[in-house]
Amino acid sequence: MTSSSKIAVRELPLFPLPKVVLFPTRPLPLHIFEFRYRIMMNTILESDRRFGVLMVDPAGGTIADIGCCAQIIDYQRLPDDRIKMLSLGQQRFRVLEYVREKPYRIGLVEWIEDNPPTQDLYPLATEVEQLLRDVVRLSAKLTEQSIELPEDLPDLPLELSYWVASNLYGVPNEQQGLLETQDTAARLQREAEILTSTRNHLAARTAIKDTFN
Repeated sequence: MTSSSKIAVRELPLFPLPKVVLFPTRPLPLHIFEFRYRIMMNTILESDRRFGVLMVDPAGGTIADIGCCAQIIDYQRLPDDRIKMLSLGQQRFRVLEYVREKPYRIGLVEWIEDNPPTQDLYPLATEVEQLLRDVVRLSAKLTEQSIELPEDLPDLPLELSYWVASNLYGVPNEQQGLLETQDTAARLQREAEILTSTRNHLAARTAIKDTFN
């Protein structure tokens, strides 16, 4: 645990991103070109390289109250002052209030974690992993492409729940809900429901395809 994660409340520069939800342990590549965020990143690079990512709902333009801290682990300055960088999700946080809004937002945040589990999470994690493998297998068959899960798929239920959530494409509001959940079992259960629905849909499409081939 880093010393900064022991602090209950701290100020954090905030980076709102449309339809992007970052999860702990997951990578986030960024291309920084807007002037105010170039200022922000240059300031961050001189300190602890940490900033908060908050999802912006493009439908209403609202910014989420709960996000994920990111830490810059690599960056490249481009000739016109743009910056390409790779950041990694750290712990989640809740915005208590905005300390400043210009040139970029700074919030007073508190860290949040999942509650201690009250059940053995491994059976549920095993179910989610098997559903994930079913979805990948059916997707590969349907698209006639080679699709494989990474060999370093997380073993721990909490990290697996973050991995699955971060790889749900096109459903940022669903991802935001999973980020805000502070119960690992509830997050895995919801992911099992999503993956079951996806698997059934893919299985039906595969059956139709087989019928007409």
